[in-house]
Amino acid sequence: MKLLNINYIPGKEIKALGLVKGTIVQSKNIGKDFMAGMKTFVGGEIVGYTEMINEARQIATKRMVDEAEALGADAVINIRYGSSSVMQSAAEVVVYGTAVKITGDR
Repeated sequence: MKLLNINYIPGKEIKALGLVKGTIVQSKNIGKDFMAGMKTFVGGEIVGYTEMINEARQIATKRMVDEAEALGADAVINIRYGSSSVMQSAAEVVVYGTAVKITGDR
C-alpha cells in the first residue's frame, strides 16, 4: 500500500475510491505522567510522551490502511494527521486521506 501526502501518484492514472481514516484515543501511563511532570523542572524531550504519540500514529495509520484495503485501494493519497487533547490524560490522533485505485500509467 502506497501512502503519500501529495494528491497524485507520479506517472500513474488513478481512480478515487473515497475518504478513509483511522483514529485512536491513547491515554498516558500514570508512571510516565509522573516522570513527565518531573522532566518539566529540568527541560528537554519527554520521551515517554513521544513514544506514546508515535505508537498512536502507527495504530491510526494501520486502521486507515485497513479501511483502504477493504475498498480495494492500491494507495492512499493526500494523507493528513491531526491530534488533540481529549482530556487531561488522553490524546486523540486522527489520520485521513483519499483511497485510490491505480488504473494505469501516464
